[in-house]
Amino acid sequence: MMRVKHDPPPHTAMHATPTPQPVSRLARIAQARQLAMLEAAPMAGGLIEPWIAQSWQRCLARGLRPQERVNFEAVSAAVMRQASEANHKLMQAARPILKQLGGALAETRYFAILTNHEGVVIDTDGPIDRSDRRAALITRVGVNLSENSVGTTAIGAALRELQPVWLHRGEHFFQDTSIYSCAGSPLFGPDGRCVGMLDLTGIEAAERPELRHLATHAARRIENALMLQRPHRLLLRMNWPGMPLGDDADGLLALDADGQVCASNRAARQLLPLLAGGQHSDLHSRDLFALPWEMLFDAARQGQPVEVPLWSGLRLQARAELVGRAAGPVMMPRTASATATTLPLRDVETGLIRKAVEEARGNVAQAARNLGISRATVYRKLGTAKRD
Repeated sequence: MMRVKHDPPPHTAMHATPTPQPVSRLARIAQARQLAMLEAAPMAGGLIEPWIAQSWQRCLARGLRPQERVNFEAVSAAVMRQASEANHKLMQAARPILKQLGGALAETRYFAILTNHEGVVIDTDGPIDRSDRRAALITRVGVNLSENSVGTTAIGAALRELQPVWLHRGEHFFQDTSIYSCAGSPLFGPDGRCVGMLDLTGIEAAERPELRHLATHAARRIENALMLQRPHRLLLRMNWPGMPLGDDADGLLALDADGQVCASNRAARQLLPLLAGGQHSDLHSRDLFALPWEMLFDAARQGQPVEVPLWSGLRLQARAELVGRAAGPVMMPRTASATATTLPLRDVETGLIRKAVEEARGNVAQAARNLGISRATVYRKLGTAKRD
């Protein structure tokens, strides 16, 4: 008689391999610290971000040890005043955003810190418990929180790496600072140079890595506000076709009355590579766009988004806003319909050329000179429009 072999039910299977339990975040950090303090494992076994391990190694190379006490330097009234005065414009641009961050962080036990490009605190906001010495020490205007002063922190890391960062507890170098969790994002000025950083810090608080995104978004708003402080006559909001115009993601380019570039934000420098170096003093809008620069001012007066050709052959959609005397900013509703009403570049060009000819009382040569194009181009554009 044949015997049939029956597999045991799943719950009675013998010698089942237990499912490995995930190692906790703090345990991985602790293991990384043990490895990092050995010269044989400078990168901490891949348990933490490489830039954190590199910061630890720099601290060790300076002869620092994690168990040493952190002596946050004393801050005099003169130092506080000097830090505030030297960074007045940055503080002015950041204050409304810091206030809003304070409200957003109210129930999280995190607060906001603004520093200059050296890591010196210049402003703070949010639910700061001043009776807690650990909070009071790091929120004094004038205190230096750079890597050279207090080891690995989000502040020092953001200023060195020039990118948003997140650090939790033991990822800080010193044991004294392992009570903090913090997100940080660098701040870039209108000329592309780093001018400071924004930090969101909690003390013995739950890990909130999503705060890195919040810090990044708030930093972009601060950069835009700082850029708009520069004197300018026309503001150009730019993005790729199909993208909405009118929010903090816009590329912002400021021009003077002669079309010279005054300032740009980070998004504009990504859209227009010539701006990447931050050297605006010798750049004109004609260097960036393949159209007469006067057309940008005329488009602002018409109040319509326009397609702007680049010398590379690519095109951006843009909205120009006149700023200053006898103009006032020309604003469009921040809705999806704003993109849908973008006029084709050909129609805008034709309309502006016709207007120039009318203003020149039919003198095509004068109109061409005013537009910075040839008479042949005027005739060709108007002739094409008639055939259409």
